[in-house]
Amino acid sequence: MASLISYSLRNLLTRRLTTFFTAGGMALVVFVFAAALMLAEGLRSTLVQTGQPGNAIVLRKGSKSEIESVVDRAAAPLVETRPEIDRAADGAPLAVRELVVLMGLPKRGGGTVSNVVLRGIGPKSLELRPQVRLKAGRLPRPGSTEILAGESVARRFEGAGLGERIRFGLREWTVVGIFDAGATGFNSEIWGDCDQFMSAFRRSAYTLVLAKLREGSAGFEPFRQGIESDPRLQLTTKPESVFYAEQSEMMAKFLRIMGISLTAVFSIGAMIGAMITMYSAVAGRTGEIGTLRALGFPRRTILRAFIMEALLLGLLGGLVGLAAASGLQLFTISTMNFQTFSELAFGFTLTPGIVFLSLCFGLGMGLVGGLIPAVHAARIKIVDALRTV
Repeated sequence: MASLISYSLRNLLTRRLTTFFTAGGMALVVFVFAAALMLAEGLRSTLVQTGQPGNAIVLRKGSKSEIESVVDRAAAPLVETRPEIDRAADGAPLAVRELVVLMGLPKRGGGTVSNVVLRGIGPKSLELRPQVRLKAGRLPRPGSTEILAGESVARRFEGAGLGERIRFGLREWTVVGIFDAGATGFNSEIWGDCDQFMSAFRRSAYTLVLAKLREGSAGFEPFRQGIESDPRLQLTTKPESVFYAEQSEMMAKFLRIMGISLTAVFSIGAMIGAMITMYSAVAGRTGEIGTLRALGFPRRTILRAFIMEALLLGLLGGLVGLAAASGLQLFTISTMNFQTFSELAFGFTLTPGIVFLSLCFGLGMGLVGGLIPAVHAARIKIVDALRTV
């Protein structure tokens, strides 16, 4: 096997130019394939990490997103009395009522308008979300028109920077702090006092209740049964991490389908290029093939040699394309979340699974492109091959 690989490598190095262009074409296809998967994975991981293990989110029955949910003022205290909810040091339940509103805000530079999630928070919102930390400035005073902006929003939207003012809900709000929520969807939100947001947007009900369960994930099922069986509430609940993971499904599926469709088209050209390269290699080495056959090498050895060469070509293209795609992790992009219709910023995420699939895809293109020429090389008759020597 080692001698077979060495023989194939020497042949590829002999034809440096054709090897370069063929592997380059495969690398471009693998780059597109890996980038699409990384994009979908980046979106998925951003929303999954938005949820905190051990937290449960309570919404109106039938709600697929926060924007669709309504929790009556009378229902929220009933949720907070559930015994499964953890308690703070002062005995108060570790639960918070929040309001979620969509608002179109202008972007910096171009002035185009995109939807941003405005989240009205309560006193325990930050405690229930330890992944959120204050990066600059200070926390807003309760009952004031002071707000916090996620790092991504502060960078991309007018008036959302530290110390700036932004107008929505018929009021002017002052950004007194910038928070960093890591690789989560909260970075694309603006937070302020829940009661002030409800007054500004004339809302009489909350959007959700977020609670930390006493026994973590193990205590979720009793909590769910208690919430959903109470006829007074008409509410449902999910683990926060599961809820946000479901928010990514539609968009991630769309990105995967789009990426695979594009690479399917591009891969045809790459495989044709590999096939042409391998056919030219067979034509240029007909005499060599005849000599090997005359020395006693069987057809299957010739077949394996040319297939190995094609696989090495595909592996080279896969490695180069994957290396180029890995550089995308340095960039952050934004797109519309299909569930909430708000803008969401996230990055490309490379996982071991994507590395494996990308390399297999490169090897597959090499195999498909090189199989027919390899079979042709193995079937060349000794007499016909030696005539070219």
